[in-house]
Amino acid sequence: MRRKSRQRKVILDVLKRTKTHPSAECVYREAKKVIPNISLGTVYRNLKLLQSVGEVSEISCEGDEGRFDGNPHLHYHITCRQCGKIKDVEDILFYNIEKKVAAVTGFKIVNHCVGFQGICPECLNK
Repeated sequence: MRRKSRQRKVILDVLKRTKTHPSAECVYREAKKVIPNISLGTVYRNLKLLQSVGEVSEISCEGDEGRFDGNPHLHYHITCRQCGKIKDVEDILFYNIEKKVAAVTGFKIVNHCVGFQGICPECLNK
């Protein structure tokens, strides 16, 4: 990756500070507070670059707008089907599934992602 630009550092800081898995537009609004002249295009380009080097990941939930995660370590997500909130699912990983998929397909597995959907406790209490 090219040297870290100020814009890229601010965008990465926004993602590392939050657990809400923001959209690119939300990242843009937060980055704009620090760099008022940053453009939405710059945010998108830097998110794609950060994604390509494994510093962030994009979470796409069945056609909804992409959301971004500043945690590059393997973990899963759960999405509320009512309000759209996305939370990390901690401490549950399916390592054996990689071996099984590799055996069946012949692929060398380099990563996997699992997503869950449900209704969050806040929405259930409404």
